[in-house]
Amino acid sequence: MSDAADGNGLAGLANLRTIGDYQFGAGAGAALFPPAESLTVKRTTSGRPQQVHADAGRIVSFGIDGRFTLGLEGGRRLHEALEHPAYRVVVDDESEPFVRDEKNVFAKFVLEAGSEIRPGDEVLVVHERGELIAVGTARLAADAIEDFDTGMAVNVREGAPAENGDS
Repeated sequence: MSDAADGNGLAGLANLRTIGDYQFGAGAGAALFPPAESLTVKRTTSGRPQQVHADAGRIVSFGIDGRFTLGLEGGRRLHEALEHPAYRVVVDDESEPFVRDEKNVFAKFVLEAGSEIRPGDEVLVVHERGELIAVGTARLAADAIEDFDTGMAVNVREGAPAENGDS
C-alpha cells in the first residue's frame, strides 16, 4: 500500500499515522504503521479504510467514527512504543487467565490505569509483570477504574494466548 491516498482523498497510511498520533499520542502512528513495513489495508466498497493488517495479524480496524479499534498486533506495537502506564489497565494473577480468555476486566481487579483513559478509549490490558494480555475498550475513566470496587472497567475484544507454561 502506498503512502499516498488513492487519488480520491481517502486515507492513506500517512493519514492513518496522523489518526494514530491523535488517538494515542505522538509516535503512536509510526509505531502502528511503520513506513518501511509492507501493510495490507482492507477497504470498504466505497474505498474507506476498514482494517490494517501486518504479517503478524490485524493491527487496527478503522471505525466509522474515525477512531481505531485495536487488534492484538496493534496492542503489541503500542505496548512497545508508549511509556508505561499510557493507555494501560494493569491486572494481577487472579484476572490474567480470564482476560486471556477474552473475559471482561472488572474494576475491583485493576491495580493501575493510565491517567488519560476515558470511557470509550482503546486500551491495553497488561499483567503486573508487564506483559500484554489483551486489548479492549475502556468503559470507565481512569480514576473510576482505580476507585470503584464494582463495574466493568474494560470490554475485552481480543486476548493473548498464554506463553509456554504461563497461567
